Amino acid sequence: MKSYLLITVLFIGFLSCSKQTGKKQTTEIASDTVKLSYAERFRILRIGNHRLVEVKNPFPGSTDTYKYLLVRKGEPLPAIDPETTLISVPVERIVCTSTTHIPLLDYLDESNALVGFPTTDYISSEKMRKRIDEGLITELGIDKGLNMERLATLKPDFVMAYSLTGELGQFKKMEELGIPVIMNAEYLEKHPLGRAEWIKFMALFFNKEEMADSIFQQIELAYTGTQHLVENVPDKPTVMSGIVYGDTWFLPGGRNYAAQLFKDAGCSYLWSDTESNGFLELSFESVFEKAHHADLWIGVASFQSLHEIEEADERYTHFDSFKNGNVYTYDYRKGAKGGSEYLELGYLRPDLILNDLVKIAHPELLPDEELYFHKKLQ
Repeated sequence: MKSYLLITVLFIGFLSCSKQTGKKQTTEIASDTVKLSYAERFRILRIGNHRLVEVKNPFPGSTDTYKYLLVRKGEPLPAIDPETTLISVPVERIVCTSTTHIPLLDYLDESNALVGFPTTDYISSEKMRKRIDEGLITELGIDKGLNMERLATLKPDFVMAYSLTGELGQFKKMEELGIPVIMNAEYLEKHPLGRAEWIKFMALFFNKEEMADSIFQQIELAYTGTQHLVENVPDKPTVMSGIVYGDTWFLPGGRNYAAQLFKDAGCSYLWSDTESNGFLELSFESVFEKAHHADLWIGVASFQSLHEIEEADERYTHFDSFKNGNVYTYDYRKGAKGGSEYLELGYLRPDLILNDLVKIAHPELLPDEELYFHKKLQ
């Protein structure tokens, strides 16, 4: 799903005792940076009671930094550069463009803030589905089919967007309507906990920083606790991933967050030595040469059975992992309209994903656990 344009923003400063320079009058205000443990794509600066939020390189190939000044309602608005995006917080009505944004609202008890979404069938959250059924969340359409008039009638405080390509058209239209656009770059984080830490980003717009810190700490503790279980395992099963689309096999690169999850689960991912943080595009033959003896095959898109895999391409049956029945889907849990819970909740809850992977690779370490997102195909 493509996203919508974000105006580049640049914080200038607060007007106070200043000097004439022929340029804008500015005064430096003492600020401090909020420490983030894993996230690299955003930064938070405290400036008095306000927050300056920077989102860095939010899509592949971007070298830009986007900045937002969050001002508490009731406080005087500072003087800012005309290009600055200023948001009064806490916000009350927002539109999101990715299902990964949905759990951030749910966990912050702000589900009621969502008033619009591109395609509501993709949403799995039970809280949000109830709101959809009650007519409280409006379907807006996607890409060039997005209904701008309908969006405008919702009067959102902002649209939270993401971009895969940097295409700007829809963003401009939103800005022309006077609707701020906030960029979210969580999907580019290298570490799974970096993606989860974006709950702190969402929390800023609701003045719920302490709540977000607490939620993230619990997720981090659960993740690292499971990770510690496999630190000294003597045997690490080999793992392959992905499937063929057209004539190309797509699978995570060695710097991809999925590769990090395999590593943290005590697995030996066969492409861990590659430098890509995206997806590799390989021939079937090259994958077979490297992975035909792999112990586990984890991640097979939407396939729901071994029979479906065989029907799609008989060559899949020649992998040892297929022959031995060690093929796992991550797409087991579905929402009421068929949306993927893994693709929705997984960014915020990498601890659940890691738990699954350890249960698959080292079942003796978690004998009483059940798989959450994953399922062995029959």
